[in-house]
Amino acid sequence: MSIRDTSAQDHAVVSTPAHVQRRRRWLTGAAVAIGVLLLGGWLVSAWSGGSRSFDASRVRIAEVTRGDLVRDISADGRVIAANSPTLYAIAGGTVTLHVVAGDVVKADQPLAEIDSPELRSRLAQEQATLASVEAEAGRAGLDAQIARSAARRALDQAEIEEQAARRDLERNQRAFEGGAVAQIDVARSQDNLKKAELGVAHARREYDLQGQGAGLDTQNKKLLADRQRAVVSELQRQVDALTLRAPFDGQVGQVQVAHRQNVAVNAPVLSVVDLTRFEVEIRVPESFARDLAIGMPAQLTSGAGRPYPGEVSAVSPEVVNGEVVSRLRFTEEQPPGLRQNQRLRARIMLDTRDDVLMVERGPFLEQSGGRHAYVMDGDVAVRQPISTGVSSLSSVEILDGLQPGDRIVVSGADQFGDAERIRITGD
Repeated sequence: MSIRDTSAQDHAVVSTPAHVQRRRRWLTGAAVAIGVLLLGGWLVSAWSGGSRSFDASRVRIAEVTRGDLVRDISADGRVIAANSPTLYAIAGGTVTLHVVAGDVVKADQPLAEIDSPELRSRLAQEQATLASVEAEAGRAGLDAQIARSAARRALDQAEIEEQAARRDLERNQRAFEGGAVAQIDVARSQDNLKKAELGVAHARREYDLQGQGAGLDTQNKKLLADRQRAVVSELQRQVDALTLRAPFDGQVGQVQVAHRQNVAVNAPVLSVVDLTRFEVEIRVPESFARDLAIGMPAQLTSGAGRPYPGEVSAVSPEVVNGEVVSRLRFTEEQPPGLRQNQRLRARIMLDTRDDVLMVERGPFLEQSGGRHAYVMDGDVAVRQPISTGVSSLSSVEILDGLQPGDRIVVSGADQFGDAERIRITGD
């Protein structure tokens, strides 16, 4: 049995010349190079046209318009009493309450009383001291009158003696001229007159000094009495203040002690709310606080939707958690039935810019500091410089870089990074 060979499967191979093989390799390389160039050009073209794309649902686009930009602040406010003082214990003691929280009270109505035996005892002691000092002042005044009276009597006596000495000298002088008396009698009369004149001078000086001394002593006693009277008056005021009275017509707020409880000095007892004067407390962002000023017009809206005119009455000088506390008061009537901590809607009008370019406010303002924005060119967002002005809670003023009708990305641009062109799909 013979074995067949593979000759039937063999076929002749025609040898390709070397120059033909080199040509084929060159054509293949050229084709690959052209394909690479075409692909690179397409990629560059696609990149320059905004090949990075984002769905339109992930961004918010707003149109630049021209109109009046109203700068305002809107916030939820809390109703608080404009006048709600807390009454404190003027001294330690036992409290007797005459009212409970929520009672309507009238001005000067007794609300509570503090029993302080120590304070009342001090008042009685000082009143007794005052009576003693006043008696001493009266006695000093009487002594002064007696001393001045005695000095006046001595002065009057000296003046009479002076007149008698002068008449005696005149009589002896005439008698001497007539030869009735001797020269020695005239000289003696002259000496007596000089003695009387000196007595008058000393009596007058003593009268003046006695009056001044008595006046100083009396004045000193009166000053001591006035001082003691002031002490008694202050203690009397404190004793009167042991009875806590309503400072105005209103309502009892929070009662912070129990009936017949013993309290320390300066301890809070209760508060009184003025029902006729309420204010609204709001918290505004720090960036708007610098624009607030007392007296700015405001609008307060009640739960029923009715607006009430108001104005800024106070602005806190400190910032807490990025916010500033401000107060608004009603300039006309206030909503009926207001209660503390009730919520009202507040709006403060800062200013109005007429006929300006503006666009909806969005995160783009904070991301670039208002210096750049992505402007829509068809379906491509192109980053370009802009200049912004004042802003409100809803809009921002455009100073340069945009025109009416331009559409810009106001929200979602933080996804773009620093790309110059971004394609927006599905818009």
